[in-house]
Amino acid sequence: MLKDKVKTKEETKVRIRRRIRKKVRGTAERPRVFVFKSNRYVYTQAVNDDNGKVLVSACTLEKSFKENSKNFKNIQSCEKLGEILAQRLREKNIDKVVFDRGVYPYHGRIKALAEAMRKGGLVF
Repeated sequence: MLKDKVKTKEETKVRIRRRIRKKVRGTAERPRVFVFKSNRYVYTQAVNDDNGKVLVSACTLEKSFKENSKNFKNIQSCEKLGEILAQRLREKNIDKVVFDRGVYPYHGRIKALAEAMRKGGLVF
């Protein structure tokens, strides 16, 4: 019975991810910003889906990020991560992106990350 619950959760996540990916597609001019949360860190990537290439990435695992903060998975760290990603995208002359929240609801850390990216000058 426990095995069935785990399988159901995985299938639910796959179904949600497919539903979102039908609507959200990244291009060279407007890449898709994908968010992944593990148990310890938060990862973000800007992806060009036409070529399947990662243009820019940022995560709380980076050495420069670790030096400045102690906690890597709270709202403040997600805000810093959004600012870092926005800065790296602006260095590549990218102002417009498509935000892909993945299977996570748009509140809390995901919302803080998105708002920090907007404050950093990105439009989505």
